[in-house]
Amino acid sequence: MPPLELLLQQALNGVMLGVMYALIAVGFTLFFGVLDVIHFSHGDIFMLGAFAGLSALLGLKAAGVAGAALALPLAFAAAMLVTGLVGVAAERVCVKPLARSSPLMTLLATLSLGLVLRESVLIFYPRGADPKPFPQLLPQGGVEVGGVAIRYENLAILAIGFAAMIAVDRIINRTRMGAAIRAVAQDPEAAQMMGVNLDRTVDATFFLGSALAAVAGILSGLYYSEIHFIMGITGGVIGFSAAAIGGLGNVYGAIVGGLLFGVLQTTAAALIPRGSEFRDVVAFAVVMLFLVFKPSGILGEKSVERV
Repeated sequence: MPPLELLLQQALNGVMLGVMYALIAVGFTLFFGVLDVIHFSHGDIFMLGAFAGLSALLGLKAAGVAGAALALPLAFAAAMLVTGLVGVAAERVCVKPLARSSPLMTLLATLSLGLVLRESVLIFYPRGADPKPFPQLLPQGGVEVGGVAIRYENLAILAIGFAAMIAVDRIINRTRMGAAIRAVAQDPEAAQMMGVNLDRTVDATFFLGSALAAVAGILSGLYYSEIHFIMGITGGVIGFSAAAIGGLGNVYGAIVGGLLFGVLQTTAAALIPRGSEFRDVVAFAVVMLFLVFKPSGILGEKSVERV
């Protein structure tokens, strides 16, 4: 049995990874909740957010803005704007025109869009095939508490991630647009009869979900110190799995699912021999077993067909 300190250390690391996964998963669950679609290019929008953030940081550095206190918030804002607009464009090009088609058509369209985004970064970004070093702007160093190493940059990542989640909660539950999103998710026809602008609400949903993916992309770059044009493939699969664990359509379920997936990965690395090599295998195996016994997810509800 591994020592308690190791388990606590891995649990902390898992929560930090889980924050990034949760931000991606929230996007998946928002799209599904409002339009009943699985937006499979969302993982590549996560990747695009990381590259947009890196480009913003390099541009700010060239302009003489190098301080993390100013450069990092501006990079987050720029990346969120870019991915938000790309998300809205994706909805209008790949989702809305296929609203009356088979769900398979939307699936293929969003998968194709993800390939376009990925290959565009590969071709048009300078040396796009090479991993890109990401500037380390978070405070360095750390402390040790009870044998658990707590690094300041990890605390900053957790703080930014949880702040983004709290912001989403406030938007969904405390604003008129959030009320419109909840109304459309519950019953689109009734929401329109009550005066909700469906197109505007769907646009806002895709902007919000895609902007959260940009936050996750930059946090990933800050954590791993590099980004790569194929990072969206794994990020998208994990984000969708986290949303499914929590219950597609439930924002809080997506957050719980993301945190759980991160803890599963790091716990597997601690408990299993050569676990760091098989952590994804173990995590996905647990996800498969979980969904067999509870297909609706942790906080999901059984769907009821309206007639």
